[in-house]
Amino acid sequence: MFLDEAVIHVSAGDGGNGCVAFRRERSVPKGGPSGGDGGDGGSVTLVADENLNTLYPFRFKKRFAAGRGQHGLGSNCHGRNGQGLVITVPVGTVAWDRETGELLADLTANGQSVVVARGGKGGRGNARFATSTNRTPRRAEPGTEGDARTLSLELKLLADVAIVGFPNAGKSTLISAISAARPKIADYPFTTLVPNLGVVSWERFRTFVAADVPGLIEGAHEGHGLGIRFLKHVERSRLICHLVDAASLSPEDPLNAAELAVAVIERELGAFAPELARRERVLCANKVEIATPAQVEAVRTVADERGIAFFAISGAAHQGLDRLVFHLGKRLEALSVRQQPAPDVPEAAPPLAAEPQREPEDA
Repeated sequence: MFLDEAVIHVSAGDGGNGCVAFRRERSVPKGGPSGGDGGDGGSVTLVADENLNTLYPFRFKKRFAAGRGQHGLGSNCHGRNGQGLVITVPVGTVAWDRETGELLADLTANGQSVVVARGGKGGRGNARFATSTNRTPRRAEPGTEGDARTLSLELKLLADVAIVGFPNAGKSTLISAISAARPKIADYPFTTLVPNLGVVSWERFRTFVAADVPGLIEGAHEGHGLGIRFLKHVERSRLICHLVDAASLSPEDPLNAAELAVAVIERELGAFAPELARRERVLCANKVEIATPAQVEAVRTVADERGIAFFAISGAAHQGLDRLVFHLGKRLEALSVRQQPAPDVPEAAPPLAAEPQREPEDA
């Protein structure tokens, strides 16, 4: 079951108390202090795991606690450190402090980790306080408390291409046609209730990840329809593939209907995150096998007006998909090259000065 939001409580371990003890042996009447230090408490760490794709396990277990440090002992024996706790979360998880709103982690790479609750420090035993003027200290430090936090976890799927559009635009059909994803497909609005990820192969040994984002409607950024719950999954995509159901455009005025369909999605993306309105995208007229030429041309005109790439496709009939997939792959490849830092080019060494030629000596 897909779950992209969760609330959990994490508690780090407390530090162990220092010990007050004195060395007593038959042959050592004045052995002095021998109280050991307390152990440090264990910390709680979040680690991103690419093998996970949902926060569903946190629906049932919501409290996590690391081990506390052992108290110090006599004979200068220090307490054992508390066992740390590692919590694995999907790649793309964002962790917030629920009380303060502080951003604690944004885990975007496999294996990336962050300590969200730090364990307490163990207290010092009385052996640490012995001085030349105080040879029998009778005090020790208590361990400090570990951090305790309530975390809000939010999963933002990592996809190269986000497929967006109105409900029933054919997004699920498209991702099922270009990848091995098998989402539920039906002829009623909001069939897709959760995002679907699919790995798309566009050339030999070259792939990218596409996400089918559940249908957006006007006012989605305010919570209408499925609302902002799934708009956040578009944020991390590098390309946006906007699908328009060409067959559903008004036959009387298809150009105005296409303009409205595109403008509504643009407004919703921009209202949710302004940078989404500037992200590169392609516009696709879907269901061309049942649409009229005028309806398809209306979507093409809107794309030309905005200066974005246009494709006439059919997910159900598998028309025009190869060209679309190849274009997306090439654009992602170009964006990856553009985002890579320029290599450091060492400065050219100054030319060596020519050595003066020596005249031959007379024999």
